[in-house]
Amino acid sequence: MTKSDVHLAISPIGWTNDDMPDIGSENTFQQTISEIALAGFVGSEVGSKYPHDPKILKPMLDIRGIKICSAWFSTFFADGNKNKTIENFIKKIDFLSVMGANVIGCSEQSKSIQGTMLPIFEKKPIFTDNDWRLIIEGYNELANIANDKGIRVTIHPHMGTGIQTDKEIELFMESTNTNIGLLYDTGHIYYSSGSQKTMSKLLTQYVSRIFHIHLKDVRDHVIKEVREKSLSFLEGVRKGTFAVPGDGVIDFKVIFNILNENNYKGWLVVEAEQDPEFANPFEHAVKARRYIRENTGL
Repeated sequence: MTKSDVHLAISPIGWTNDDMPDIGSENTFQQTISEIALAGFVGSEVGSKYPHDPKILKPMLDIRGIKICSAWFSTFFADGNKNKTIENFIKKIDFLSVMGANVIGCSEQSKSIQGTMLPIFEKKPIFTDNDWRLIIEGYNELANIANDKGIRVTIHPHMGTGIQTDKEIELFMESTNTNIGLLYDTGHIYYSSGSQKTMSKLLTQYVSRIFHIHLKDVRDHVIKEVREKSLSFLEGVRKGTFAVPGDGVIDFKVIFNILNENNYKGWLVVEAEQDPEFANPFEHAVKARRYIRENTGL
């Protein structure tokens, strides 16, 4: 990995949580992007407080030297909402194209429990064969639409969804066209598998199709509590499931080595949804930036 090929971003979710807006509600958009720049990052994903009009958003980012690198997008193919999903997808990639981004992170949210209070491990959705057929067909179509705009589609495996485990990730990747990539999210892959070995296996297996990366650490003792007490994903977040790289149990040196050996090109995005009341977002952004510099030279 070289400085010309890899760029560093951070998600605003450490300042204000999109799923639970009361977490970090005191942090404004302007404060967030100013602290992102001050911490040494040059990119950001789109947060809930970001203006939706590129004419307003872009100048505010440009003056701080920040670019939008990607955005979350929810798909609902298994629920049968293909037309609405594609309609909203076109609007989102039009926005990202104007903002200069070339990647979009998609998550199949049909039957998802990530935003509910259901126990994250026990009630995880399982897709049927027909669900998978609708999802694969839908994503292949999304990728073709996005390619015309110079944007690459990635699947974002996420706790509480039907594309979460390593087997589900493999099924999706082996069934879709190769112009669809994997958004490699270290936190969710470890959370689901509990295994650094599984993380390395998936990274090595699909490194040529990894178009975007989320760097988040996890705290094993919180995951253990989530399992033992049958807690929801949101309850785990409030208790501190996630952390910035170097502040949890994941060995990022292994990940960085694999990416370096395979000449990864793209964005590395720090994404750690923590409660600002207990984890000052600017302080943790600086901590993450320092950790990446010390372990990659970037």
